[in-house]
Amino acid sequence: MIARLSGILIEKTPPQVVVDCNGVGYECEVPMSTFYNLPATGEKVVLLTQFIVREDAQLLYGFGSEQERATFRQLLKVNGIGAKSALAILSGLSIDDLVQAVALQEPGLLTKVPGIGKKTAERLLLELKDKFSIDGGTVSATGGQAKSASGDVLNALLALGYNEREALAAVKQLPADVAVAEGIKLSLKSLSKT
Repeated sequence: MIARLSGILIEKTPPQVVVDCNGVGYECEVPMSTFYNLPATGEKVVLLTQFIVREDAQLLYGFGSEQERATFRQLLKVNGIGAKSALAILSGLSIDDLVQAVALQEPGLLTKVPGIGKKTAERLLLELKDKFSIDGGTVSATGGQAKSASGDVLNALLALGYNEREALAAVKQLPADVAVAEGIKLSLKSLSKT
């Protein structure tokens, strides 16, 4: 298995890149989050990779961080999600937004990704529920109290008229063990500053 590429970036055409590793050019697809952080062509680059062998193709996917690759691998385990869909999710959402959507069981963010419908979003939320934590890790879920407190704070902010993006951003800044009442106060304070 090819786990990592280190070489010279010789081509950049979204979502594909070509990395020259000692005279061998490896073509791989990368999520847009990785693509935007790549150096200019002709410069050295290091990509973590996932090699996928199918009946009709051998595909290489590249990532700028271990967290992106781990999230990609986790998405591939979801029934009905292939490599293209997983790449689209990583390109359309930040990992923090994905973790937040899963932790709060909020399909609205996922359905904004092209190719992800309501049923697929609900399946993703169900199958990833215990795989992500609210603090951005990809190993285990946060305790139920923190999840419900964050969810309650989010629902309160939405009920007060804040849009989903503002409310999620405010909830993301809260400490993990915050109580609902304190979370609402802190969120309102941070939203009033923007």
